[in-house]
Amino acid sequence: MSSPLRIGTRGSDLALWQTSRVAEMLRQRAGAESEFVIVHTAGDADRSRALHELPGSGFFTRELQAALAAGEVDLVVNSLKDLPTDEPEGLAVGAVLLRQDPRELLLVRPEALGDGGLGLAPGVVLGTSSLRRAGQALALQPDLVIKPLRGNLPTRVQRLRDGGFGAILLAAAGVERLGLDLDGLTAVRLDVERFLPAPGQGALAVEVRAGDGEAARAVAQLHEPDVAELTGCERAVLKGMGGGCHLPLGAFARRGERGIDLIAALAELDEGVTRSRLQRVRVGGADGATAARAALAALRGAAA
Repeated sequence: MSSPLRIGTRGSDLALWQTSRVAEMLRQRAGAESEFVIVHTAGDADRSRALHELPGSGFFTRELQAALAAGEVDLVVNSLKDLPTDEPEGLAVGAVLLRQDPRELLLVRPEALGDGGLGLAPGVVLGTSSLRRAGQALALQPDLVIKPLRGNLPTRVQRLRDGGFGAILLAAAGVERLGLDLDGLTAVRLDVERFLPAPGQGALAVEVRAGDGEAARAVAQLHEPDVAELTGCERAVLKGMGGGCHLPLGAFARRGERGIDLIAALAELDEGVTRSRLQRVRVGGADGATAARAALAALRGAAA
């Protein structure tokens, strides 16, 4: 290639780790050199409010997509769970890849451990700005107090250490990628049978301009079809429920005897995020699209 590929990325430690990994894979598989362009997103700029209080959607992707559409960068790297299900006109997901541990990680201060449904003491303050996490946590242990928690991963772990929270919920993959020091905290990886991740959690998505053949060809060499089908199944449920960043929906798909096994759960929360009712379904399908349709029918039937 005549010039380095310009990769748009957020400036957080995790985003830079993920972008570095993609850049190295592009060099190894496509012989493409690259350079990073830091793009500041709305989600990074406003950390005073919980995510569900921010207007619109795509808080961590809108500005990246705008830079890509404007030709300021040649591709962007996103956490797939942050990517809206509707792709802007002129852009395309060129690769879905690198799904690591999709589970939720519960980090707990020693004094907050207990025998509640989530393994916490009664009345523990649980930090999260995700309605999905809050809804499932309250369904498992209704006596928890949910308190908004924003910031990058190291910041959130430090706020737990500082005592503002008794426990917090994070994506296990992010903590693993950064190799964060969890000394003195109890770390529990919550099995997906018990606590569902966000659709696509743990995977990366690389976006390109639809007409940019050079970048698209390079990125296509990173694509993992199996990861794309399974996460696509999860995200099809999110899209079918009219969901975006605010929908408290968890979903996880994997290969099974029936083709694809899919578990999905939708929380119904009160306005104060103090109580939750959970609709949980488990379906199978010969392929991702079939499993997603079955899950949507089951969720809509449960809500009727």
